[in-house]
Amino acid sequence: SKREIKMRKLDSTKVRPLKSEQLLHIEDHDFALRPGFGGSPIPVGIDVQVESIDSISEVDMDFTMTLYLRHYWKDERLSFRSNKNKSMTFDGRLIKKIWVPDVFFVHSKRSFIHDTTVENIMLRVYPDGNVLFSLRITVSAMCFMDFSRFPLDTQNCSLELESYAYNEDDLMLYWKHGNKSLSTDEHISLSQFFIEEFSASSGLAFYSSTGWYNRLFINFALRRHIFFFVLQSYFPAMLMVMLSWVSFWIDRRAVPARVSLGITTVLTMSTIMTGVSASMPQVSYIKAVDVYLWISFLFVFLSVIEYAAVNYLTTIEERKQLKKRGKASGMYSMDAVQAMAFDGCFHDTDVDMDLTPFPDPCEENETRASQTNISNADTPRLKRKRSLKGNVGRIILQNNHAIDTYSRIIFPSVYIVFNFFYWGLYI
Repeated sequence: SKREIKMRKLDSTKVRPLKSEQLLHIEDHDFALRPGFGGSPIPVGIDVQVESIDSISEVDMDFTMTLYLRHYWKDERLSFRSNKNKSMTFDGRLIKKIWVPDVFFVHSKRSFIHDTTVENIMLRVYPDGNVLFSLRITVSAMCFMDFSRFPLDTQNCSLELESYAYNEDDLMLYWKHGNKSLSTDEHISLSQFFIEEFSASSGLAFYSSTGWYNRLFINFALRRHIFFFVLQSYFPAMLMVMLSWVSFWIDRRAVPARVSLGITTVLTMSTIMTGVSASMPQVSYIKAVDVYLWISFLFVFLSVIEYAAVNYLTTIEERKQLKKRGKASGMYSMDAVQAMAFDGCFHDTDVDMDLTPFPDPCEENETRASQTNISNADTPRLKRKRSLKGNVGRIILQNNHAIDTYSRIIFPSVYIVFNFFYWGLYI
C-alpha cells in the first residue's frame, strides 16, 4: 500500500546503498578505449614491492619472484562527487568493467595472481579520477646467466615490464617515484646467493611490426655463496690430490699398495666431477669449477703415471743387477744336468743350487780372466768418450728412487702455485 511505501522511505536503515556502477557512471562510457583516446599518451606510473625471491634455477636459467605490482593513472570518466573527498576501494570484480593498463612481464615463463581466499586485487578510485590498481603476483622469468666463473660468479637478472597493446603513442610507462619506486622486504634471503643490490631502470623496446614501447626494468645482482661448493667440491678435490701424494712415501716395491691408492683417487675424482656436472646446465664453455677439478684430476693421474715410471725403471735395474750377479756368481735355478753342462762339475739334486756362499773354482778363473780383459779395455781414452746421455740414464736406473724424492717436492709445490693463481684470478 502507499502507506507502507512511505514508511520504508522514512526508515533510513532500509534505504538501499547506491551501486558503484551508478556512482562511477560506468554505463555512460565506453571503457574499451583508453582514457584520452586520440590525444596524448596516457601516463601510467608503476611502483613495485618485492616480497620474496622464491627460487633461482641454474639448470632452467630462471628465477621466481613474488611481488606487489601497483599502477597509477588518471581516468576522468571515473570521477565522482564526494563531500569529504574520500576514495572508494573495490576488489577484483570491478576490474572487468573498466579500463586498466595491460602490463605484462617480458621473458616470463609462467605467472599467476594469488587467489586465496579471493583474488589479491585492489582498485582504489579517487574523486578526481585518479586510480590505484594493485596486484599480488608470482612470476617466473628467464635470467640469462653466465657460468664461466661458476661457482665464484655474480649473476645479474632483471624482471621487465611492458605494455602489450599500447605503444609509446598511446601509453607512457614510467616509475612513479623514480629510484624509490622499487622497495624490498628486509628479510629476503636465499640459500645460495647474497642479494647485492636492487635497482630500477627504464628504456625502450622496438618491434618491427608495432613500433616502440616503454619498458621498465627491475634489476638485481646475486653473488653466490662459495662455502657450500668449498665443502662439496673443492675441499674433497684437494684431499684426493693430497692423498695421491701418499704413494710417494710408500716403498716402490709395494706394487699393490701404490696401484690401488692411485686407482682409488682417480675414480673418486671422476665421481666428484660427475656430481658437479649433473647439477649444472650443459653449457658449451668451460666453467671455473671445471678448470679446478680437471687440473686436480691431472695431478692425481700424474701420480699414477709417476709410479708407472718408477716401477718400470726399478724392473730394468733389477734385471740388470740379476744378470750381472748371475754371471759373477752362477746364481741360476737349474737342475744337476744343466749345472754340470754349464760349469763341468757334478751337483747332487738334493743340494741347493744357490752357490753364492761357495764360489765355484771353475768360474773363478773365468771371472778373473773376464775382469782382466775389461780392465785392459777400459782405458782413460774410452772413459772420455762416454756420452752424457748414457751417464744420465745409468744414474737414473741405479737411483730411480730419486724420482719419488723429487715428486714429494715438485707435486705439492706446483699444486700450491696453481691454487694461488686460481683463487687470485677468480675471487
